Amino acid sequence: VQLQASGGGMVQAGGSLRLSCAASRRTSSNNAMGWFRQAPGKEREFVATISWNGRYTSYADSVKGRFTISREYAGNTVYLQMNSLKPEDTAVYYCAVARQAVGGTGADRYQYWGQGTLVTVSS
Repeated sequence: VQLQASGGGMVQAGGSLRLSCAASRRTSSNNAMGWFRQAPGKEREFVATISWNGRYTSYADSVKGRFTISREYAGNTVYLQMNSLKPEDTAVYYCAVARQAVGGTGADRYQYWGQGTLVTVSS
């Protein structure tokens, strides 16, 4: 399974971006998907996850109320709508396919990873 993330870029604080991630095989339609991010000099951290059917979502406290994860019905594409962006949201964002139908916050719950897309938020 290969994942292709897109939509990153540079935006001013308070702005919005929408990330997309397409998986190459239908295997991901039965699995949860998620987004993680890694800022310079920091460890990779959980951002959001969505279950295989889109009914269950979970977010990191730092993005709750500002970011929304969604996915195509029975599809291989997951999105991350990011609003009210802050400079501390600056990071490389990675999408991932979970090992099971419901994901979690730990990176070990995910088996396939995309190459990452850079998001830079200026103050």
